[in-house]
Amino acid sequence: MSMKRVIYSIYIDVPAKEHYGKSKHRKDTVEKAKITVNAFKKHYKKLIESKRQYAKAIGVPFILFEYDNHYQKYEKFFLDNYPEITGYEIVNFYKIHLLYELAKKYDEILYLDFDAIPVTKDSFFNIWDIQNHIAVYNNNTMINKMMLRLDEIEHGIRSPSAKYYNAQAMLIAKGRDPNNDVINTGIIGASKEQILKLDFFGDFKGTLDLMTKLRYDKTGLYPQNIINMFRYDNETIFSYKVKMNNVSIQWLDRRWHYFFDNQGFVPKETKIVHAVCKKFDVVWRYNEKHNL
Repeated sequence: MSMKRVIYSIYIDVPAKEHYGKSKHRKDTVEKAKITVNAFKKHYKKLIESKRQYAKAIGVPFILFEYDNHYQKYEKFFLDNYPEITGYEIVNFYKIHLLYELAKKYDEILYLDFDAIPVTKDSFFNIWDIQNHIAVYNNNTMINKMMLRLDEIEHGIRSPSAKYYNAQAMLIAKGRDPNNDVINTGIIGASKEQILKLDFFGDFKGTLDLMTKLRYDKTGLYPQNIINMFRYDNETIFSYKVKMNNVSIQWLDRRWHYFFDNQGFVPKETKIVHAVCKKFDVVWRYNEKHNL
């Protein structure tokens, strides 16, 4: 019996002020968030079409989820019960929620952030063993790159360091090995079995309550500058759940998750560009050059 496969993405227009909440870090600004908001609006059609064409090329359906009644109900739950959680954080929980919804119908699923752009006709599903692993990329090399003392670290709330130390604190609170990976959920390949094993939303209230407790921790386990970085990040929970539930991970390489930030170019061997810099014009020029 053939596998039922699907590719999906999500586009919710989150207001710029909802991206960083009450973060006081100098880089977590409304102006920075506006770059993302405006770039998505400008390149909206091309970002959708690139994913749709890729799905067509490899013979699987593509679904785009947007702001609809289903999302509004999901959002309302958080607004009513967890008012500290930002619109940006809600959207990123929603994309994981959709992974579980799609797992009710499909055997294998590929999720792409709206700024993730396929630049190949090779099938992701034929390359990665997502029956036995969840395929994701890690940003481990970006953790505290300056090797500073804990009380000297100053990063934004969405930095790899913030997610690493937050997941570490959660694991310590549960008496587990604190070593963890900074998982990037911008591209996720997984089977129904692995998604269920991850159990992302298992005791979700308990997980969020633990994160809240750690944000106001006074035990002295971490200096205040580290605690100031703690938020309700989907990638923090993903890493935490991988360790808690012994989920096997297959690390995507730089071809299949090219983390496009400050490099200014796309390497020839790239398969999927994750354009976190939002310089989409560079990707479109790459596509034209390579007849994609």
